[in-house]
Amino acid sequence: MSKTILVIEDDQMLQNLMAIYLKKAGFHVVTASTGKQAIDNFHKFSPCFIILDLMIPEITGEEVCGYIRNTCKSDVPIIMVTAKINEQERIKGLKMGADDYVTKPFSPEELVTRINTVLRRASHHCQKIQRGNLTLKPKKHEIWQGTNRLHLTPSEFAILKEFMYHPNQVLTRDQLLQTLYPLHEKDIFERTIDVHVKNIREKIRNEIDSPIMIQTIRGVGYKFVIENEPT
Repeated sequence: MSKTILVIEDDQMLQNLMAIYLKKAGFHVVTASTGKQAIDNFHKFSPCFIILDLMIPEITGEEVCGYIRNTCKSDVPIIMVTAKINEQERIKGLKMGADDYVTKPFSPEELVTRINTVLRRASHHCQKIQRGNLTLKPKKHEIWQGTNRLHLTPSEFAILKEFMYHPNQVLTRDQLLQTLYPLHEKDIFERTIDVHVKNIREKIRNEIDSPIMIQTIRGVGYKFVIENEPT
């Protein structure tokens, strides 16, 4: 449940320094040294915040920002980092979609403060949970498998959300029914859960190497299992 932040910086010493301070501040840090690696890690780790140096090789910081904002349609918070101090460059970066702009040199403490300030305005980006290759974003009502968003019915979403909050635990059909109908205001049957789980299995089965499995516990219910995680 830690906040994942992607640090895109080709200066290895500065990258390491930022990572140290961000980890102390409670972030899970993912790094990238090139524009291509930045885009790959953006898709792989679904960060809730990005620190973006503009002067990076292969693909420029401006192009990375444009890709995230325009191609991916993501509003993940971005702080741009650059040695440029021209006011027009700052304005250009903000128009490009940056939430803030920090010029080198800067203190790591100042950077952490700016990150927390921006996050208070966009806290929904860090309210997510990851299980295997599934990412749940409850505030946005989204579940992603890798880079693919799962298209679930409201009932399927509620059940998979319950599984993700209780990994490696047996959930009875009655518990799952309570998730859908807490007041039992409808005439419902346990078979309803079986149908929903069957549909969820089909929708997450596309990934051949997926570590996710929903086991049937005969006569009881289901267990959401993630390979290589302790039970």
